[in-house]
Amino acid sequence: MLRLIARRLIFAFVTLWVVSMVVFSAIELLPGDACQAFLGQMAQGKRLENCRAEHNLNAPAYQRYSDWALGLASGDLGKSIKRSKSLEEIIGPRFRNTVILGLTAALVGIPLAILLGALAALYRDRRADLWISFIAIFCMTVPEFITGTLLISFFSVWLGWLPGIVIMRADAPLLEVLSKIVLPVMTLTLVMVAHIMRMVRTSMIDVLASDFVMMSQLKGASRVRQVVMHALPNALLPTINLIALNIAWLMGGVLVVEVVFNYPGIGRLSVNAISDRDFPLVQAIALLMASLYVALNLIADLLALVLNPKLRTRGAGL
Repeated sequence: MLRLIARRLIFAFVTLWVVSMVVFSAIELLPGDACQAFLGQMAQGKRLENCRAEHNLNAPAYQRYSDWALGLASGDLGKSIKRSKSLEEIIGPRFRNTVILGLTAALVGIPLAILLGALAALYRDRRADLWISFIAIFCMTVPEFITGTLLISFFSVWLGWLPGIVIMRADAPLLEVLSKIVLPVMTLTLVMVAHIMRMVRTSMIDVLASDFVMMSQLKGASRVRQVVMHALPNALLPTINLIALNIAWLMGGVLVVEVVFNYPGIGRLSVNAISDRDFPLVQAIALLMASLYVALNLIADLLALVLNPKLRTRGAGL
């Protein structure tokens, strides 16, 4: 067990190291110069040289990567070229907003997906199952920007119930953020519920046909007890990784949703950073989201090890 955990931790750190090199190399290959983009028409002479010297752009690539990696190891993300602030100061409020958006969608979507998946399995091939499956497939195939646009048209333009665009400061209080993210949360929830629900339905159907559920039925257990105490916990085991991947997608893939709703999160910030050629900020955001993705997958693996005795036994024999 401990050896498996150690392996996964080592693999996570190696993955982040490789990602950091890929991100840095990709930024290096991008056309344009960060200081030239920042200074614009004044990008010449001493002013341009001072900017490059201040941000260490004249050093060789391997030295700049080494300095960047050592800074990351010590908790220093660096400084923005365009905004002349530390990256922690810039990213902090935006990352908080993205986490709020993603966690709210997860808290709404995960229980809803489990409930709908269980209902679809219990009423397999009947009207409830057909309708739930149809809606899920529809939500899976429609891109997020179309879903968001349709929700804005219906709830904001036609009904006038909710604001279609989020207008607030990046450091707005929590209650203000929660009051303005109803439509973005609905957009993310629809897609997430569709993916998780399909997996829960398939797993639930297999578990309901298993021997131990049949045995509980023969012992006189009620249908509710069979589902809640026996079938559902075992059906959720295969979905742990999928749920973690969906949460990672919520945190790292909300770019489109944030742009559609003008939400001041990390996705919106990354678009602005790319257009501004603010490469240190782009690097920091990319590595931050990669770290979050790796961490969530690591948590999913550890949960699977803890909850599934077969994986622990299999790992002990390796």
